Amino acid sequence: MSDSPSSANRKIIHCDCDCFYASIEMRDDPSLRGRPLAVGGRPEGRGVVATCNYEARHFGIHSAMPMAHALRLCPELLILPPAMEKYRIASNQIQAIMLEYSELMEPLSLDEAYLDVTGSDRCQGSATLIAREIRARVFEQVGITVSAGVAPNKFLAKIASDWNKPDGMFVVRPVDVADFVSQLPVKKLHGVGKVTAARMHSLGIETCADLQTWTPEALTRVFGSFGDRLHQLSHGIDDREVNPTRERKSISVETTYVRDLRSLEACRVEMGELLAQLRKRIARAQAGDTMHKLFVKLRFADFSRTTAECVAHTLAPARVERLLREAHGRSSKSVRLMGVGIRLGPPVTQFELFQEPGNEPVPDMVDDIAEVDDAEARHAAPPEGADDAPSNDAATPGAAASSDRSGADPA
Repeated sequence: MSDSPSSANRKIIHCDCDCFYASIEMRDDPSLRGRPLAVGGRPEGRGVVATCNYEARHFGIHSAMPMAHALRLCPELLILPPAMEKYRIASNQIQAIMLEYSELMEPLSLDEAYLDVTGSDRCQGSATLIAREIRARVFEQVGITVSAGVAPNKFLAKIASDWNKPDGMFVVRPVDVADFVSQLPVKKLHGVGKVTAARMHSLGIETCADLQTWTPEALTRVFGSFGDRLHQLSHGIDDREVNPTRERKSISVETTYVRDLRSLEACRVEMGELLAQLRKRIARAQAGDTMHKLFVKLRFADFSRTTAECVAHTLAPARVERLLREAHGRSSKSVRLMGVGIRLGPPVTQFELFQEPGNEPVPDMVDDIAEVDDAEARHAAPPEGADDAPSNDAATPGAAASSDRSGADPA
């Protein structure tokens, strides 16, 4: 960061569409407004909720919940299948608006993105005014609401965008960072899941103020390499730059099956189809020469999960079968969900490809399969935030008053 402003002087905006899929559907069909609505797969096909509006959330429904369970919580729930092309068009419109204020935009998914407006001269250089104007223009031109967070870094901006959802904005000024962070529950920190949060609570760590009393060394002893990052976040430190050329780290496909796969042979048959889909996605992303790992993911009937992976530079069926056998052997339960994917890295040389073992064909595992459509009825819609989908919350245009609970501009 030698040539960039110090973290305290940066102006970062995080824009997050409110229940993106559902908002687009309610925009296009106003009769859906005010009614509990979920976008996702059908319950009889073991579909999941990709997103839902706030009316549905009042019943406890949330993203990634099995649709059958969502229907039990709210029998009158309206279910719509995802219309990905329509969502991508709206996403492109929103990102085009953001790019008018700065070229430093980093999309995270279809419905959220960071924007570094540190050097922007729009709106008198005020990040607060820029965020307010972007939100107004998205509502006027796209017809949905966007919540925004403004802060000196990405970590704080993302938290701030969720502070006044839906249809709201929150600003964390540099002078307010210490007070704001000290009150944050540790579960708000990126990377702190249920297991880590429970471990922290057992140690008496509930807020970032509690974390601040620990030295980096002590945190590293308890939480490993994540300890140093925890120390930085607990003090509101995040030096990551907004990266317009943010690299994809993985490509994968997965399917939740209407009927459990009860044998390894049944899994092998279905894996051929998944591999065909994965090849399509790899080709579409032009990522064939950046493959560094291969993984197979299984979720069993009892909802336990396992992933087997190995270093690999080619999508060799023999290697996929070995991983499938390894993962399948970890449980005696039938398989509810199966996925396969690759992790990406620097381009691979021809020498590395020739040196790689395991490229021999495997009987009965089809390598050259006819390409299949991604949109099969039994495939659950990806939760917002997945490879080809966004993430997050809900609102209908105009359903909630915009709440700009903000102070002065954050720099």
